[in-house]
Amino acid sequence: MRLAYSSFLFCALLCACKQEAPVAEVSVYAPSAQALNEGAQRIQADVAYLASDAHEGRAAGSPGFDQAAEYVATRFKNLGLEPAGDNGTYFQRVPLLEALRQQAGASLKLQQDNFIQEFIFEKEFLPGVNFNAPSHSVTAPLVFVGQGVFAPEFKHNDFAGVVLRDKIAVIFDGAPENFPITQRAFYSSRNEKLRQLSERGAIGVLYISNPKKEEKRPWSMDSGNWAIPGMRLVDKSGMPIDSFPQLQASASVNLSATRKILDGGKFSADVVFDQLKNGKLQAFDLPGMLTMSGTTQLSTLESRNVVAKLPGSSPQLSSENLVFSAHLDHLGIGMPVKGDAIYNGALDNALGVGIMLEAARSASLLSTKPKRSMIFIALTGEEKGLLGADYYAKNPTVPKSSIVANINMDMPVVLTELLDVVTIGVDHSSLQKQVEQAATEIGFLLSPDPAPDEVVFVRSDQFAFVRQGIPAVYLDGGVIAKDPNIIGKDLLENFLKTHYHKPSDDLKQPIHYATAAKMAALNARIGQLVADDPYRPRWNLGDFLGQKFAGQP
Repeated sequence: MRLAYSSFLFCALLCACKQEAPVAEVSVYAPSAQALNEGAQRIQADVAYLASDAHEGRAAGSPGFDQAAEYVATRFKNLGLEPAGDNGTYFQRVPLLEALRQQAGASLKLQQDNFIQEFIFEKEFLPGVNFNAPSHSVTAPLVFVGQGVFAPEFKHNDFAGVVLRDKIAVIFDGAPENFPITQRAFYSSRNEKLRQLSERGAIGVLYISNPKKEEKRPWSMDSGNWAIPGMRLVDKSGMPIDSFPQLQASASVNLSATRKILDGGKFSADVVFDQLKNGKLQAFDLPGMLTMSGTTQLSTLESRNVVAKLPGSSPQLSSENLVFSAHLDHLGIGMPVKGDAIYNGALDNALGVGIMLEAARSASLLSTKPKRSMIFIALTGEEKGLLGADYYAKNPTVPKSSIVANINMDMPVVLTELLDVVTIGVDHSSLQKQVEQAATEIGFLLSPDPAPDEVVFVRSDQFAFVRQGIPAVYLDGGVIAKDPNIIGKDLLENFLKTHYHKPSDDLKQPIHYATAAKMAALNARIGQLVADDPYRPRWNLGDFLGQKFAGQP
């Protein structure tokens, strides 16, 4: 029944798409109420298809994802966009390694003197997936290294006074709260932490919890999904990228296990939690030896980015490209919640894809075509670590030097009519000027990131482009509701706590599609301004990201 329904809906929506061709061209981005209503209907139809149960959560590399990718490619074609993937198609193949942890053989044991503490799988610990070997077992001393951050520009070194070589690093997530938001996001990146640990000779890493983290998102909310596989890109020789083979084992533990590991050391768990809260963590060796064991089922697979192009109109600028992105994948099938095991990803990120498609439609109907070319990409593997974005940013289907900027749309939480959008990363480059102008014209207020501790700037696809030195902005749903009786930030926080990465992020969510259509108009107008500007977007002078990734002064 699901497949039959999916096929029926697919055909119906394709018919609707084909009827778009006769629509009159438009010359400005100033959507009327009628235009917003029509855009809302198109976005709703896209979300209804992409987030239906028939696609079983669109996990990267799955048949459900492939069906969604075919749908987006057809939408691109019906909008008149050119294929911009591999070999004249709308698809760019993305080679992947899938790693599925196994319960059999998984163990975590702490030995202190003659006492052995064995932790319980899923309830207290989970082994990390191992992309480098099908089985591992490491026994080594432990050393606590705070949040695993080395930031010389702030004279901050979590590794001061300890030796990591041939030891297991014990670390918290995140980065110091007193860091500026951008640097805090960068140093919170797990890849940055793992790089630091590898360079210092650690052979394992143990991620520990804390009361604030447990309160915000309890361990039990995610631990049941341990069977969802991890993924990595593979290089031309088939070896996993960013897999840090120096680190032979990894694991995560819950709050009670964290206490057992920290208590008995130089500082008790409660003292360490206070140090974390006050930004005064100190590294120290922990007593005992930790044994980390696990097995991983490894297999290769392939997924696809869906890539289309709207050619620019200027002989001088059409060879340059502005990239719009939104990830198409979600989590697939996981731990059942209230009898539902399909993680549909309606807001995360079927809605983002729908908004990007509507922005592409607006751009394609301009009577005066944008001067620069526009690339639209529905990305795979975001939920596995920005893999599709990372692959495209490193292996673009246009010359890398031609990409001037990235505009990303991810999980816009739009559950009521909103007066604002949240701009993340806008203050790093000259894109800020175009974003502010477009917001004024479209009628949106601009709000800063309402939850900087979530460090979302390094957790969404635009960061893959930033790492290649490309200016980018991530536009998200706002927090100011039109209805004064509704607190927009409360809606966002409730979604994150109750529905984020849950089966309930589905078509029953009260998505406000008119606001989504307005966000599409904003994206399109930003794109037009960037595409028509005689100057490429530029990193701000002295910007941290520009210095780190683009060699800017």
